[in-house]
Amino acid sequence: MPRAIVCILDSFGIGGAPDAGDYSDGHGHADIGTDTLGHIAERYDLHLPNMDAMGLGAAAQLSTGHVPRGLSATPRGGRWGVGREVSKGKDTPSGHWEIAGVPVPFDWGYFPQTVPSFPAELTDALIRNAKLPGILGNKHASGVPVIEEFGEESIRSGKPICYTSIDSVFQIAASEEHFGLQRLYEVCEAAFALTSKLMIGRVIARPFTGETRGNFKRTGNRRDFAISPPEPTLLDRAKAAGRQVFAIGKISDIYAGSGVTHKLKASGNMALFDRTLEALEMARDGDYVMTNFVDFDQEYGHRRDVPGYARALEAFDARLPELISRLRDDDLLVLTADHGNDPSWIGTDHTREQVPILCFSPRLTPGTVGLRTTFADIGESVAHWLGLAPGRHGRSFL
Repeated sequence: MPRAIVCILDSFGIGGAPDAGDYSDGHGHADIGTDTLGHIAERYDLHLPNMDAMGLGAAAQLSTGHVPRGLSATPRGGRWGVGREVSKGKDTPSGHWEIAGVPVPFDWGYFPQTVPSFPAELTDALIRNAKLPGILGNKHASGVPVIEEFGEESIRSGKPICYTSIDSVFQIAASEEHFGLQRLYEVCEAAFALTSKLMIGRVIARPFTGETRGNFKRTGNRRDFAISPPEPTLLDRAKAAGRQVFAIGKISDIYAGSGVTHKLKASGNMALFDRTLEALEMARDGDYVMTNFVDFDQEYGHRRDVPGYARALEAFDARLPELISRLRDDDLLVLTADHGNDPSWIGTDHTREQVPILCFSPRLTPGTVGLRTTFADIGESVAHWLGLAPGRHGRSFL
C-alpha cells in the first residue's frame, strides 16, 4: 500500500494570485505584482536542479507567463502544476487547511493597525486571567525588531511582549530563562481562550533567549495555539482509516492536533528535513507524512532577506535526492506552499500568491496537472493515492 509525503515550503509563492489586488500590507500597498520565486531569481543566481527537474520552472511559467532566471520550462520527471487558493486571507491556517482538503469558509478576525492594536477589554482580561503585571508592545510589529525594542524591559518587568501583524494572530514573546517557557505557554492558553471568540486564527508563543538588545535570539520552542478546522481534514480522514499521520514541525499546531498520531518537532529547515526522513523510516503502508519548513517564511520572508531565502531554497533542493532515494516504488512526494512572502516586497507580511504543485513517484508518468482552482485538489489527490474516500472539496489530479 502506498505512502504519501507532503512538504510545505512555507511562503514559497510563484506569482500573484488573480485576487492579489484585494490584499495588501495594511498600508495601502496591494499584493499585485508579488512573486516570491521570480523576484528572488532576479536578484540571486539560484541553483535548484532537483525542484526544477520536478517542474518548478514550468509551474512558474504557467503561473506568471515567464520562466524565472536559472530555471527551465522543460521538466524531466514528475507531475507539476499551480495551486490557487479560494480561502479568504493569506495566512498559515487558511493555506494549510485548504491543502488538507478544507477551504476556510469564514472571515478571520484581525486587529487594526493602530497603537494600541488590541481592545482594552482583551488586554485587561488577559492581564487579569493570566495574573500578569501588564503587557508591552500592543501593536503591529515584526518578531525580531519588537523583541529588540522591548526585550530588556520585558526581562526587568516580567511583562510579556504582545504584538500582531496583518495576519489573524496574537503573538506573545517572553524570555525562556526569566519568564519561563511553561509560563509563556500558560499565558498563551489564557490569551487563546479570549481571542478565539474574536475569530483570531492563532495565538503564537515566541520564546527568546539573551539578556540585552543585540543578543536576543528566538528559540525553536515556538508553539501555536490554533482554532480547529471547521470539518475533518485529510489528516483526520487518514487517522480514522487507521493510518499513522506524522506531523512534523508546526503541522500539529496548525491543525490543533486534530488527526495527528505522531508529532515531531525540530528547529531549522535542515533539522526538519532530518525528522522527515526519520518519519519516513517509521511510516508503514498507507501512512501520511506532512512537514512544514517554516524557515522560508519565518527567517527570510518576513525579514525581507532575499539572499537568505535563496540559500535556504538551495539547501533544501540539495537534500531532495536523499528523500527521493528513500521512496518506495508506490510512494508519493508532493512539494507545495501555503501562501507567498515575497522578500523583495514592501512591508514584512505574507503576500497573496499562487503556489507550486510538484509531485513525484516512481510510478507517476511525467506531465502537468495544470492550474488548480483550489488547494483542496492537493489533499484530494493525496487521499486518492492513499486509497481514502474523497472529501467534499476539490478533486484529485492523479
